[in-house]
Amino acid sequence: MEDTYKTIINTSESIYKDKGSKFIAIAIPIKNQNQIKNHLNFIRKKYHDASHHCYAWALGLKRENHRFNDDGEPSGTAGKPIYGQILSYNITNVLIVVIRYFGGTKLGKGGLINAYKNAASGALNNNRIVTETIREIYRVSFDYTLMNDIMKIFKENDLMKIDQKFELDCSIDFEIRKKNVDKILSLFNKLNNIKIERLDFK
Repeated sequence: MEDTYKTIINTSESIYKDKGSKFIAIAIPIKNQNQIKNHLNFIRKKYHDASHHCYAWALGLKRENHRFNDDGEPSGTAGKPIYGQILSYNITNVLIVVIRYFGGTKLGKGGLINAYKNAASGALNNNRIVTETIREIYRVSFDYTLMNDIMKIFKENDLMKIDQKFELDCSIDFEIRKKNVDKILSLFNKLNNIKIERLDFK
């Protein structure tokens, strides 16, 4: 099971100029569509005097969710070439916005495609691409008498603890790499009188 993906680690910018027009590209790491909405609203306000705010984004291991927008530029000349750079760099969980200040001279369809492509590429070149692993977060709840059995599973499988509570009723929150989930859960489920539940993933 594939459980790794490439993404960027921080926000980066680049500027591209052509025939008086200025293109400011911003590449931003994202986790969900709510973040996209917030970033777009902020950028539109910050660059409220710009001619266009074109963008593309992708979310998911295989970029299952993605979208691009020309924001008034001729169809296919802005959002699509920006998204093309996301594909070219083979990354996901990323938003790229390119803000254009019109310089008075039309660039033509080919010129626009080239400008938006180069602006987006520049922002990604100014970033760092890393490989991330999908991890799911679980909580195991158990009686104190099972402590040794539980800790043995943690130690032998090098599981990362996030939080723990050791009282009469004990619980440990921990991460499992996605491809190892079935194996680890089966080890815990061999024990009696425990409860295991998924909390989240990251």
